[in-house]
Amino acid sequence: MPRGLDPVLLRSFCAVADTGSFTRAAESVHLTQSTVSQQIRRLEDQFGCQLLERGGRLVVPTPEGERLRGYAQRIVALMDEAVEQVATGALHGAVRIGVPEDFAARALTPTFAAFADASPQVRLEVTSGLSRPLWQRFQDGELDLALIKQRVGSAPGLAAWPEPLAWIDSRARPARARDPLPLVVFPQDGLYRSEMTHALDAAGRRWRIAYMSASLASLSAAVEDGLGLSLLPRRLATAGHALLGAPDGLAAVPDLEVALHARADLPAPARALAARMRAVCEAMLGRGPHASMGHG
Repeated sequence: MPRGLDPVLLRSFCAVADTGSFTRAAESVHLTQSTVSQQIRRLEDQFGCQLLERGGRLVVPTPEGERLRGYAQRIVALMDEAVEQVATGALHGAVRIGVPEDFAARALTPTFAAFADASPQVRLEVTSGLSRPLWQRFQDGELDLALIKQRVGSAPGLAAWPEPLAWIDSRARPARARDPLPLVVFPQDGLYRSEMTHALDAAGRRWRIAYMSASLASLSAAVEDGLGLSLLPRRLATAGHALLGAPDGLAAVPDLEVALHARADLPAPARALAARMRAVCEAMLGRGPHASMGHG
């Protein structure tokens, strides 16, 4: 029994069986006719039987050759598919992206979907989450692109846009007069949460955690329904929210920024997607004082 069948021999065998000619088979596999003849003899020696009838005008498979032909065709096709898939993956690869929830929900998903349609060979992997964990994953090399919230100028990237924050309370059921002040917050890693609690501590205000969620939409609804107040991007305030400030005993908090970061050796598809993401951010946030930064 043959062991370790050589796929090169099987490809030549299929070519002869399909064309009925050693000459045409040699042309299709880009070898000489004598090389193809030698390969067929080696294959017949491995199986211990004749695989092709060579006496007539056309070369045709013997019964044993016909049985081998089906297997050989499948093996060759599977090998071609494997080579194509591995080569395609090596060429196009994956683009791994991290984005905050308020950009993942509706703002950027159409951009990602359009990119996936235009680049079907690129494997797109999008993670939505809090900025600090996303930034850590980016630093660890697990993300190619990261759109995060950060303190102004803390980590230069491809571009950055100002993100003004505002104290937000419920318009219908305000919480601002309660003591201690009930807060609606992100989990411990949330950047807004640390800004909020530091500001309240500095002002000597007592506070307690009334509602906690990793979902920005959930926090917004909790504030609107009167569970407590929060510190959120000003642009996300709804008609059910009231904006607070110094008259309410709440000092202004420095702006954050939305920054787009990219790894240095970004492949071409990822660079194209970064440009699309940048355009969306420009449309949402405008060209602020941080909107043009060096690449990093």
